[in-house]
Amino acid sequence: MKPTIYDVAKEANVSIATVSKVLNNTGRISEKTKNKVLDIMKNLEYQPSSVATALTGKKTFTIGVLVPDIANPFFAEVARALENNARELGYSIILCSTDYQLEREHDYLDLLIKKQVDGIIIATEPKDVKKLRNLHDQNVPCVLFSVDHLALDSHVVTTDDIRGGYLAGRYLCQKGHRTFAVITEPQRASGRLRVEGFKKALADEGVNPADVQVIEAKSKIEEAKLAANQIFQMEKRPTAVFATTDLIAAVFINAARKAGVSVPNDISIIGFDNTIHAEISDPGLTTIAQPIAKLASYTMEQLLDSIEDPGMPTNRIMLAPTLVERESVKDLSS
Repeated sequence: MKPTIYDVAKEANVSIATVSKVLNNTGRISEKTKNKVLDIMKNLEYQPSSVATALTGKKTFTIGVLVPDIANPFFAEVARALENNARELGYSIILCSTDYQLEREHDYLDLLIKKQVDGIIIATEPKDVKKLRNLHDQNVPCVLFSVDHLALDSHVVTTDDIRGGYLAGRYLCQKGHRTFAVITEPQRASGRLRVEGFKKALADEGVNPADVQVIEAKSKIEEAKLAANQIFQMEKRPTAVFATTDLIAAVFINAARKAGVSVPNDISIIGFDNTIHAEISDPGLTTIAQPIAKLASYTMEQLLDSIEDPGMPTNRIMLAPTLVERESVKDLSS
């Protein structure tokens, strides 16, 4: 059975109040008594309840992280980067994957509140703005990661998605491509912004953005397969495709191989994120890289500042993406 504060007090022959003072570093206690209680805690492997600690007004040193799909390599790498940053700062994280479902979003937010987390990082497109506004009313510090919403008064750390889409479009045009298709996540603002930037680049390069065929698909394997096959069956197949996530692009490359379509000889593709998928794809995936490590670092910094100073003004930090060239785009310019 898990040891309790009562077991510690009994073993140390002190009151429960004394043990509590040792835990919270309050009151006047001799060093001899303090060391005795700490040694017994260690011997009994006693771990104080985070909820009980929270009820005393103390930090729990836990942070909630809400992501849409942990199976997506981007969010897996984000979770790892956030956990590494949290660990270095003495915090642990509770990771919650909503799978794009409103019910799960509600359940996980309620769970995190019950766990008395010190703050929450939200990396999923909010389906219920009112629910997230309640966090602010309950004085729960929050940071929006890679998402932004004008209705929410919260810190934001994100990548310049419009710029990233623009880099992709300009690169393909410079490689001589003039007919395009886009596969994007319609439910995420980031996907819509990346398409906006992509079309802006085409317009600047003299290509009519209205001619771009946009196919909607979540960043899930089955939906990405359907989108890829839809492009392969087009009567006038585009020479290049912009996928707004690496997962969609990697699935596209695999589906092309099965359909007897060569990448990049028959069709080129560029992704977005620069996850592990981009490196292990065959051919290697040219993609727009998000600075995941820096995003995670800034996010933790903003959240901890907000925990220490709940009344601080909200900040919006936007980092610049970069293009990483590999072998998935054919040069038609010559």
